[in-house]
Amino acid sequence: MKFVIAPDKFKGSLTGFEFCDIVAEGLKIGFSDSEIIKMPLADGGDGTMEVAQHYIQGETLQLQVNDPFFRPIESGYLFSAQNKVAYIEMAEASGLKLLHAKEYDCINATTFGTGELLRDALDKGAEEVILGIGGSATNDGGMGMAIALGYRFLDQNGQTLKGIGANLSKIHTIDASKVHARIKEVSFKVACDVTNPLYGANGAAAIYAKQKGATNEEIRFLDKGLRNFAKVILEQYHQDLQEVSGAGAAGGIGGGALVFLTAELCSGIDLVKEMANFDSTIEGADWIITGEGRLDGQTLSGKTIDGVLASAKQRNIPVAALCGSVAISEKQKTTMGLSYVQAISDGMLNLEQAMKQSKPNLLKATIDFTGRLK
Repeated sequence: MKFVIAPDKFKGSLTGFEFCDIVAEGLKIGFSDSEIIKMPLADGGDGTMEVAQHYIQGETLQLQVNDPFFRPIESGYLFSAQNKVAYIEMAEASGLKLLHAKEYDCINATTFGTGELLRDALDKGAEEVILGIGGSATNDGGMGMAIALGYRFLDQNGQTLKGIGANLSKIHTIDASKVHARIKEVSFKVACDVTNPLYGANGAAAIYAKQKGATNEEIRFLDKGLRNFAKVILEQYHQDLQEVSGAGAAGGIGGGALVFLTAELCSGIDLVKEMANFDSTIEGADWIITGEGRLDGQTLSGKTIDGVLASAKQRNIPVAALCGSVAISEKQKTTMGLSYVQAISDGMLNLEQAMKQSKPNLLKATIDFTGRLK
């Protein structure tokens, strides 16, 4: 038997690596001579950096960059000198996690630090850059990022603008004459799992700015700025960002990356699967065993299990899901294409107990699963 173990993390309880080790232990009890392949995955959210490092075999490069408010901080990214691949998390330089809640102020925040990480990767010779954009503290359309790479944003008087959300409405022209020389040589891929347009009722400001500290008045102002930003982009680059699904991701950096990096917006789990060479590795597998903290109606919205199922269906490989909790019906399980589902927290009194017992519960669930196969 060939088993591929391909989970996401159980947030606050198990890493994907721990899941793989525990399930492998359980499988060996039932199938001692089986082939077991461990492939921890992620969907571009928390924990993706660790998973990416596992596959690209890169080292973490540290450097000083600007945080969302232009204060110096130590940050880093992954770089494989052998493969010339860089993996950069926007949150490491421009994320909410760098701020106290009382500091949240996306109208004055910048993605400049993210641009500095990108610039360093270009200087190091990266040929492919994967950018994760979850957890941003910003709403500047990628303006700050672009400035760090040599773009200049000018107002109607030809004055250079600072790369913050408050200045989106002042952009009159964009000067690309001194852009980093290697931008055109590099393949940029952005992990983007939201479909929000750049502006409007479902745009970057309207949907996400409040949780990043914006008042209702500031949200309206930011939305107006994003409309102006899109207008200038359309005039100069002949790209209508409002028509691009995901342009509003991470305060509009989804759209900004499309224009300033000529990036491709991709599903986070698809990017991780590509890094892992997942589709080739699962060829000939008898089962794929996956899992996440909670299996629910959101699972098919670009989550890890969704990505696993997509690959498995193409090869008619059955998938078992061992999850912390399960909140879907039998009909939904069938629709998803899951052949076996088990909530490892069944019988636990509360969430706290379930999280504490996750390791022995997962081992027991795996042994129960192998028993069903015999």
